[in-house]
Amino acid sequence: MINAAKFISSTLRPSYLLTIVTVVRQDGAAAEHSRLVSISLSPPISYRKHGTDWVQDSLKPVDVPRLLLPLSSWLVFLLVGLSIGLVSGVVSMATVWISNAKTGFCASSVWTISKITCHQWRRWSDWKLVNYIIYVVLSTLFAFIAAITVKKLSRRSAGSGIGEMKSIIAGFENPEYLRLPVLLVKTCTLPFAIASGLSIGKEGPSVHVACCIGELVASLFPYFHKSKLKVREILIAASAAGVACAFGSPIGGVMFSIEEMTHTYTTKMIWRSFFCALAATAMLSALNPFQTDGKLVLFQVTYDRNWHFFEIIYFIVLGVFGGLFGTLVIKLNMLYSKFRQNHLRNNGVMEVVLLAFLTAIICYPNPFLRIDQTESMSVLFRECDGIGGARSEENFGICDSGEDWTTINRTLLATLLRTLLLIITYGAQVPAGIFVPSLAAGATFGRLVGTLSRMVYSRYSHIPLFGECRSDAQCITPGTYALLGAAASLSGVMRIWVTIPIIIFELTGALNYILPTMIVVITTKAVCDFISGGEAGIADQMVRMNGMPVLTRDDDNYFNVRISGVMKRRVVVLEESVKVADLDRVLEEEEYSGYPVVQSTQSMKLVGYVDADVLQQRLASLAALSQHSVVRFSNRRTIFDAQNEEQDGSTGNQEIDLSDIVNDMPISMSPSTTVDVVMKMFKKIGPRVVLITRLGVLQGLVTVKDLLEETEMLRVGNERAIKATKASIGEDVADFWNRLKQGVQGVSKVMRWRGR
Repeated sequence: MINAAKFISSTLRPSYLLTIVTVVRQDGAAAEHSRLVSISLSPPISYRKHGTDWVQDSLKPVDVPRLLLPLSSWLVFLLVGLSIGLVSGVVSMATVWISNAKTGFCASSVWTISKITCHQWRRWSDWKLVNYIIYVVLSTLFAFIAAITVKKLSRRSAGSGIGEMKSIIAGFENPEYLRLPVLLVKTCTLPFAIASGLSIGKEGPSVHVACCIGELVASLFPYFHKSKLKVREILIAASAAGVACAFGSPIGGVMFSIEEMTHTYTTKMIWRSFFCALAATAMLSALNPFQTDGKLVLFQVTYDRNWHFFEIIYFIVLGVFGGLFGTLVIKLNMLYSKFRQNHLRNNGVMEVVLLAFLTAIICYPNPFLRIDQTESMSVLFRECDGIGGARSEENFGICDSGEDWTTINRTLLATLLRTLLLIITYGAQVPAGIFVPSLAAGATFGRLVGTLSRMVYSRYSHIPLFGECRSDAQCITPGTYALLGAAASLSGVMRIWVTIPIIIFELTGALNYILPTMIVVITTKAVCDFISGGEAGIADQMVRMNGMPVLTRDDDNYFNVRISGVMKRRVVVLEESVKVADLDRVLEEEEYSGYPVVQSTQSMKLVGYVDADVLQQRLASLAALSQHSVVRFSNRRTIFDAQNEEQDGSTGNQEIDLSDIVNDMPISMSPSTTVDVVMKMFKKIGPRVVLITRLGVLQGLVTVKDLLEETEMLRVGNERAIKATKASIGEDVADFWNRLKQGVQGVSKVMRWRGR
């Protein structure tokens, strides 16, 4: 049985009552009843800003002729892809040129972008100390330029931007992150931020920049800009194009947009995303930003050798490292990010400058940390033509067997320092991504493992384990270990398991290394699930920490929790008939996105749901609207309505029928539905609100924010329960050990007594 348990007093006339109603079930226990009443006394939470209602947006009429609609769609995605490729190429050229300026210049041509294409590369001075000082000063200067520009012009340009783009694609209305100033500031400061030597990358900001470009191009076409659903498709395709340009991987970019950026996708959207990513990579290839033979990224490599069965042991080691690395980075970075929010919020520029200064001082002595991270990976991924060689100096001795221990020491130190710097740098107040630093840390560790395995083979090549290696060929290729280590670390941090093998395949073009990559990624996932219980990657963690109302991938594991314990029971409802004056007052005072319409507050029988914006627009379009006019949201007529109509007619009041704007079949679910089902409903369909009804009677409603609050409470409770269980187990183990120790001591005393 359902009834209204509490009414808030109102000065409105009873026949046109608009009131806040708390619905309480009477068939629950007394404890449950008191708990619900205590919840009902809290103020209602506004859900106007909780997101876009994709269901209602998809029902909007199309203004473009049906024959021109497919052509205009492909044209928009083509323009978005070409624009992203153009901007990405310019950013890549500026980044490489500014980064190389820290170590020297090209004597043959100052404007030569890369060291690879320069025939006369020179350092700033023959004195190592002078070069050291110049390196530190320029790194600090570049960091200051990026940080102060972001602070003065656009604070929303800081950070990666992937979390914000995920929230916008999920429906959270935050258009400030897609404005033109954000695009300009992030594009201009990104090269300086990366050139400063901070442990950051451009891949995350590239996604943000690409989405800004997509929004800007969509604004040129009214049909796309008016439809939020179409804008979302453009943003998803733009994110795919951004990753495609960052890695030179169009298929990997599409998989990233599916796996990381959105919960819903269709075949049409996949094809358009691929078309957009292909157009972007084609433009980037035409620009040839690095002046190389078809390389879209500096660390793009090819491998001619095959792997051997015994190397699976080393691949598993790399996978274990990826899981441990990802878990450590996520946990510690979240802790440091909270510390940054509480204590360093107003000192963002100073923090960035100090980080750049310390990073430059620490990294300069190590050649793998001194050069740009992408250039460092191109060296670590390299397949040596033989032991030693004329290019030993350019390779920092990694191909010289006589310098194996030097390489091990350098790569071990680079892995530790890169991990530490990544933890404290990601999230600073500059455009900062986490892809490349994670890849670089994994690449140094992978090269370390590869060098050790090569040393083991050189020492024990005669044992049967290495029997499948030919004596006339090099058995171990350390460069492949660096590549697999990079894949393990990135998948451990981002928790994307399908995209990584595809990107690795497109980077190397070696189909025979798909299986090793999958072995590494699967091992990484197993370790991550074992340690952290399947938690989401760092992007989703940032979304949760920043309080964005977006459901992440690990928010649907609540199978035994019913939605009746999560829903809001204090609901602002509209009756079927209401005066215009009372309706205007509610629209002005409340900040809700819509209102359930019921027959009466006594019965709470659901009639439908009306959108607040549509209602305001409809009322504004009515000319000479009297405040005493009556608005009807339903065509249903009763004998009491006829009496009210006679009274209103005698007083000259006008009746307005707005039943056409009422959704008479809103998305509703039973109170016994579990939370995970409702979450899937929000993810797949995308409503702004789900009404909870039983036998047609409204009992409450639930939004994304309600679900997030509940899941956060459950997560904290589970963590406390796990800690308590561990503490209890620890106490039991300690008690058992003490008893065992006492028993052993007693036995020893008895043995000594008998020995006497």
